[in-house]
Amino acid sequence: MRVSWDTPQLQPRVGNMVRPIKSPNRAQRVSDQIQRDLAELIAREVRDPRVGMVTLSGVELTPDYAHAKVFFTVIGSSPADAAAGLNAAAGHLHNLLFKRLRIHTVPRLTFVRDVSLERGFEMDDLIRQALRGAGDPASAEQSDAAGVAADGRRK
Repeated sequence: MRVSWDTPQLQPRVGNMVRPIKSPNRAQRVSDQIQRDLAELIAREVRDPRVGMVTLSGVELTPDYAHAKVFFTVIGSSPADAAAGLNAAAGHLHNLLFKRLRIHTVPRLTFVRDVSLERGFEMDDLIRQALRGAGDPASAEQSDAAGVAADGRRK
């Protein structure tokens, strides 16, 4: 069998081996699956009282899938306590993920508090303040009195 560059599913020969082309968004699919499975496992399996209501906002994988940063937000407990509780349960969650996922390397988990939501709210406030200073003060006061933000959301 002759392999050339025109073969859609194969790379050219490297030595005596023909290697399949890696899917370009496989890492994204794996991280999304890890996020879905972890959300379910945390709700069912983690009994640590330090962990409140946790929402997973993203998973970042290293290129070799050996390590994963799991970003979370929490309601009902302090973020530092929740991070400590989740990191204490990381080994158990890794073991449960290993049983669910059908990949060769299941990454080691590190839980990190996601501050992007808070930064987004801070940016909203800064934009609102800038618009109040540059725009018509009467319209800003009317929207504040009605409890509606400049972008139409309720405060």
